[in-house]
Amino acid sequence: MKSIATLLLAAFALTPALAADAPAAAKPDLAKGQAIANQVCSACHAVDGSRGSPANPILAGQHPEYLVKQLTEFKNGKRKNPVMQGFASALSEADMKNVAAFYATREAKPGFAKNKDLVRLGEQIYRGGIAGKQVPACAGCHSPTGAGIPAQYPRLGGQHADYTEAQLVAFRNGERTNSPQMTAIAEKMSDREIKAVSDYIAGLR
Repeated sequence: MKSIATLLLAAFALTPALAADAPAAAKPDLAKGQAIANQVCSACHAVDGSRGSPANPILAGQHPEYLVKQLTEFKNGKRKNPVMQGFASALSEADMKNVAAFYATREAKPGFAKNKDLVRLGEQIYRGGIAGKQVPACAGCHSPTGAGIPAQYPRLGGQHADYTEAQLVAFRNGERTNSPQMTAIAEKMSDREIKAVSDYIAGLR
């Protein structure tokens, strides 16, 4: 028994040393990330990931953990999009981390709400939810300014209204299935409610 106790004590004593010897996670290479962004992503997302086609998401300022998650799910098919699956399939895990880190350093340019008739409804949904339908406030997860919560919920503020609306509809219709939480929320919302909150989000800053 004494020898076993001695061995256990020795093992615990070595644990900090082994942890100290473990290699640290490699930091993302922003130069490589920028090269991937320029060569692969810029046609749809603009060179700096900001304000390209309204049909495509703004990537500038997005949380890198969220971007890596989406790229991974495009690659493994959990998130369906033939175009993005083709691009993501060519990226290694390091490539994803590099390009996500690059976009996270870009400053997102402000957007604007355009639908004056729906802006009040959009604000009510974003900040207070829809009580009668048990739809929670968007601000609870994505913050009052739309900044999101790193590694958990994406930045929404300033996002193209067309893109946000399309994603909410896709969640509602079961066409996008990589977030059960968003599916449960979107399936309770009408077209008008989705359009209103999407337009309001476009002007958040």
